[in-house]
Amino acid sequence: MLSVYLEIGQKRVFAGAIEWPGWCRSGRDEVAALQVLLDYGERYKQILKQPNTGFIAPTKSSDFNVVERLEGNATTDFGAPGAIPDADSRPVDDKEFQRFLSILSACWQAFDAASKAAAGKELQKGPRGGGRELEGIARHVLDAQAGYLSSLGWKLKRSSDEDLREVFDRTRQAVVEGLEASARGEIPAKGPRGGPRWTPRYFVRRSAWHVLDHVWEIQDRIVK
Repeated sequence: MLSVYLEIGQKRVFAGAIEWPGWCRSGRDEVAALQVLLDYGERYKQILKQPNTGFIAPTKSSDFNVVERLEGNATTDFGAPGAIPDADSRPVDDKEFQRFLSILSACWQAFDAASKAAAGKELQKGPRGGGRELEGIARHVLDAQAGYLSSLGWKLKRSSDEDLREVFDRTRQAVVEGLEASARGEIPAKGPRGGPRWTPRYFVRRSAWHVLDHVWEIQDRIVK
């Protein structure tokens, strides 16, 4: 059985795998969210190409064990997971830290591959002409990562004259450094104003989800 949690908003429900950050999908209700999570199991497996990850895509919804239900919020209904599962309060040892780095690296590699495959191609627009172009998606992902690092308690130094590739490299290096500092307990659990910071587990969960959400968006929007 795969342990999952549900984040339940007014308009949307997210289902996420506790031990597999990035594998998180949403639907209009609990049943739909679990079904979409199931549907994306094989796609998530393709992201984790390393044979030693131990991930096995489930074949039916009954393979899921819902271990926690969280109250959603405005972020949930907007379209992003925004509640932190209890499991993400656990400390991170060295082995788990390396596993998280491996998963995050796989997500970034998938983003690079999707971007390369979409370069020079048309991306399908939404019903009202919406949808970012490829560079817009890349910059959105980078801006989000900077915000996530801030929530972790880590600063990302960026220069206005850096090109996109340099920003990607600097951001990814900051993710590794910030995550390591957080996992070692070197970042206070609360910020200077007393607000709680993200735990390292939740940082990995949210970061991996956001990168993969746009990997799959790019793949699905390429006009054949």
